[in-house]
Amino acid sequence: MNEENNNYDNNVFYGPRGLAIKILNRIDRTDAYLDKLIDVELKRNELNGKDKALLFELVHGVIRWMLRLDWVLTGFFKGQYAKSISDIKNGLRVAVYQILFLDKIPDYAAVDQTVEYIKKLQGQKAANQANAVLRSIIRSKDNISYPSEENNPAYYLSNYYSHPLWMIKRWTKRFGVEFTEELVKANNRRPKITIRVNNLKSNKTELKQLLESVNLEFSEGKYLPDYFILESQTNITDWEYFKKGFFTIQDESTGLPCFLLDVKSTDRILDMCAAPGGKTALLAEISKNQAEIIALDKYESRLKVLGKNLARLGIDNVKMVAIDALEFEDEQGFDKILIDAPCSGLGTLAKKPDIKWKREFMHIKQLNPLQLDLLRKASKLVKVGGNIVYSTCSIEPEENWEIIQQFLDENLDFEIVDAKSIFTEELVNEIGFVETFPNKHEIDGSFAVKLRRKK
Repeated sequence: MNEENNNYDNNVFYGPRGLAIKILNRIDRTDAYLDKLIDVELKRNELNGKDKALLFELVHGVIRWMLRLDWVLTGFFKGQYAKSISDIKNGLRVAVYQILFLDKIPDYAAVDQTVEYIKKLQGQKAANQANAVLRSIIRSKDNISYPSEENNPAYYLSNYYSHPLWMIKRWTKRFGVEFTEELVKANNRRPKITIRVNNLKSNKTELKQLLESVNLEFSEGKYLPDYFILESQTNITDWEYFKKGFFTIQDESTGLPCFLLDVKSTDRILDMCAAPGGKTALLAEISKNQAEIIALDKYESRLKVLGKNLARLGIDNVKMVAIDALEFEDEQGFDKILIDAPCSGLGTLAKKPDIKWKREFMHIKQLNPLQLDLLRKASKLVKVGGNIVYSTCSIEPEENWEIIQQFLDENLDFEIVDAKSIFTEELVNEIGFVETFPNKHEIDGSFAVKLRRKK
């Protein structure tokens, strides 16, 4: 069967392993994001909770560890593995991920099911080759050699910890080898689910009791009030109390810019890049559902999603406007403005491992003009004495401090407000902005700075 023929009989792709191969093939062929593709297959296929968890584990695991898997496969594959078609590559990746990383799955189960899929998709010859490769890996899995850490640390870190080489070179130059190794280790950890209490409908004590009543183990957030970290993966959105709006799913790093903005119930607030709305909802909650909040997004469809989430949480003080933020006009002015700027997302690789393979160095600088333009626009909309918080989910200086420095050089009537007035020194650097790293803070990588208009 030719790779260009995508009209497979869907009966071939059944169960978590088959669906994992199908999703990985789609990722190879499209720009679609991983979690959206998983959601599509979960809606199309009736899987029990155990199979859903395995599907999620296989797809995320293969994407997270793809470079290491490919290193191993290249070493055992007779011929040019890199030129293999997606069916074979992704079938082998799914099997090798199970062999190397999932202790509870017998090696023979990983091999037999993958070989069967490859046979159905590409014929007996391809299946025989896959079988031979996988059984060789099983025999040698405790003695696989990787690039020399001593001779070429960047190449080693790239292949062993499965990150693009350009990213590793960039980080080792900036942070050093030791910090970079800790960073990529953190990026490869299975992420935990963090939830935030919605104080408009519940409170911390009540939610703790509800979590305990269903035997969900949790710990409290490290830096912010009302956050809980769940100790195991669970379909938390199926729980009735999620649907009732008692809580929302949100990493602590996402909450930092909202608390930094320090909104009051009497404030007039602009959220310039609002959808999907996690920060919008938190701003509304901090203001006790009383501040006037205007939430902007370019696309009506994204605002509909935001509207549904706000309704679930019982929030009714947000006015949504479908408009490009750079074209938005307002004569009254705002006390507080949040710019959750579009960015590379390189601080979120633990939760979104596919971003690693969708980004190139050019993407870091691609959004710089827009990021600066959003700040310039906000500077015209904020009142004298008012504050702007600029935030990203990136750890890259070009998207963070360098943008702020350029803005401050152009706008002498703005100054940085030291974030130490709100947060612990662990979160704030010497200049006064918030900067987090997955390895250092055990939350997503992020950046946030508060600017005050002096005159």
